[in-house]
Amino acid sequence: MRLDEHPILTFQRGKEVSFTHDGKEMRGFEGEPIAVALHAAGVKVLSHSLVKHRPRGFFCAIGNCSSCLMTVNEMPNVRTCTEPLVEGMRVETQEGRGSLLGKD
Repeated sequence: MRLDEHPILTFQRGKEVSFTHDGKEMRGFEGEPIAVALHAAGVKVLSHSLVKHRPRGFFCAIGNCSSCLMTVNEMPNVRTCTEPLVEGMRVETQEGRGSLLGKD
């Protein structure tokens, strides 16, 4: 679900693009935050807490928390609530703190 109308805010929607999440092809709108595209596609869990491994979802939407950290195009710890979606992005659920290009 996406907001289309709001009494104060305006939304400029880019063209529809494809991207992958954990290997599954998805669609979103260019320029919208990755987390928004995932949420609209039904993905509610973006990460898990480090200690108790509890599911975390779309929370602050301004880049202050760590609930939306994911690996994007092999780069770990991307704040998907503020990172704009681009055609062909590879978004992956991140395990733990993530590792740079597969290296710990």
